[in-house]
Amino acid sequence: MASLEMRQLVALGAGAPSPADLDFVLIGDPMNPNGGLLQRFVGLTLPSLGVSMVGATPDNVYTTTIYTREYDGLADFPRYPLNIVSDLNAFFGIGAVHFGYPHLTQAQVDTAVTLGTQGPTMTTYKMIPTPNLPLLDPLRALPFIGTPLADLLQPDLRVIVNLGYGDPAYGWSTTAANVPTPFGLFPSVNPATVLNALALGTQQGVHDFLVDLSTVFTAPPSAQPLWPDLLPALLGPAPGALAPTPANVVNTVASIISTDYAVLLPTADILTAAALSLPVHDAGLFFSGIEQGSLIHAIGDPIAANTAILTMAGLLEVLSIAEAGYLNVADIQSLLR
Repeated sequence: MASLEMRQLVALGAGAPSPADLDFVLIGDPMNPNGGLLQRFVGLTLPSLGVSMVGATPDNVYTTTIYTREYDGLADFPRYPLNIVSDLNAFFGIGAVHFGYPHLTQAQVDTAVTLGTQGPTMTTYKMIPTPNLPLLDPLRALPFIGTPLADLLQPDLRVIVNLGYGDPAYGWSTTAANVPTPFGLFPSVNPATVLNALALGTQQGVHDFLVDLSTVFTAPPSAQPLWPDLLPALLGPAPGALAPTPANVVNTVASIISTDYAVLLPTADILTAAALSLPVHDAGLFFSGIEQGSLIHAIGDPIAANTAILTMAGLLEVLSIAEAGYLNVADIQSLLR
């Protein structure tokens, strides 16, 4: 919203407030010039999903500081979306990273790196490192063995994820932060650099794994079972002596049908976007590549864009189904109580 408001202020011309009277501080800006999802795929419109990629936040209008967390899928999206591992990590980062700004400590904010810029700009870009890959958060949630396994995989997986940004050492694009940068096809990286990073990552992962295991085995036994009994967790308390009334059964069935029907709505929106909006965007990318005289971009750019967008759409569908399943179980629980 603040980025769009800045654009409207610029449009006021002589009637706009003086730069001396206004300054902005933004967090997790999806219109970041070099990393914001709304700039990476600028021009893409998905009406059925209510999505419009509107471009970059102005950088030389008012004094502005933009704070971004590494791997924030909305504000720090990979530059090279053919790297599907990097895409998945970014999408996991929407939930795990983007919504966590209010919980940052001052010490974490103080670790922010000031990103480089190009030419005159009134904006300072701050990148706050994220210690763990969001993609591995579900694995870390497993009792005991989850964290050791995640730490074993993370160093090498981080190299692969970071390649989606162009440099195996950084989880953000290292080119000028204030220059609007759309997605690209392939990073320009020395293969030897990648192989060396993977070799070092393997060593680090094994070391971290062994350290974690030593902690697991030396820690006092936990009263919590390794795998909790899932049936009581799903079904809740044992049913009472009286059977559910017919009215309760009918209401529960109706609620389940309503919930499952609601899943069809986002599914239809996603299918509409994939069948109608994406092909139009792909055609534009194809002809743009032809105009540039680059057959590689004419063919590759649509594939790269679709890789990211369809991955996001697939995750949205999975989340919708998972939410429906959770609500169905809750309805059954309430019936059996």
